[in-house]
This record gives sequence, structure tokens and C-alpha cells, in this order.
Amino acid sequence: MGLFWSGPPPITVGEAERHDLLVLAMSGTGHSADASDDLLYELGRARVVSDDRLPDDIIRMGSRVAVSIDGEYKVLRLAYPGSAESGDVSIFSPVGTALLGLRPGQVMRWTDRTGKVREVRIHAVQSPAG
Repeated sequence: MGLFWSGPPPITVGEAERHDLLVLAMSGTGHSADASDDLLYELGRARVVSDDRLPDDIIRMGSRVAVSIDGEYKVLRLAYPGSAESGDVSIFSPVGTALLGLRPGQVMRWTDRTGKVREVRIHAVQSPAG
């Protein structure tokens, strides 16, 4: 029996954040070309909604999330590169890119640069203040 793979789960992002992340990914400063490509791919497949229609349980920049990464429970905050807070994960890290646009109950799998299949499972999302 082979591994069943239905592809990545659907993701949703707000218009303004998509624009900001596209500009950041294309700027090429502070991250690798591979990290930019990964983020651009995710932004390209995302369903884009007006900012006022983005549900509170969608992971966006600044969201605090309870997740299991390869079975290990963690609480993280999705952040822009260079954030100094403990528990932050950069949008340009593989996990950060995988988190964008997901909601509780979804699972994202990807193959890392070493060929290992990784998995992040979303348990809870706290949208950013403001």
C-alpha cells in the first residue's frame, strides 16, 4: 500500500499581508533564494481575501500558534525575519512558511532539504493583537 498524498491543505491570506510578503520575498535581503521561492509558492497557491474577511483562526504574521512539529508540541509566533522574541519562528524558515494561512485541524507536510518528510499539525491559533 502506497502513501496517500492529497497535496497541501488549502491556505488563506489577507490582501495586505500577501502584498507585504510578496515585496519582502522579492527583495532578496535577509533570506535565501530557496526561502523566497518557498514563500512565493505558498503565496501563489493561497486563497486571497480582503483583510476584513480574514477569519480570526487563520495563521497570519504575529499569530501565536499551538502546533505539533514532527510530533513535538510547541507554542510559536509567526514573525518577520530578525525578530528577537523567544518562541518566534521566521516566515522564511521552513516551519514558518508552512504555517502561513493554515487553521486549527490542518496538517502540512513537506520534504526538507535533506529529503526528510516533516509535518506540522495546527492545534490552536491566537490572532495578533490590534
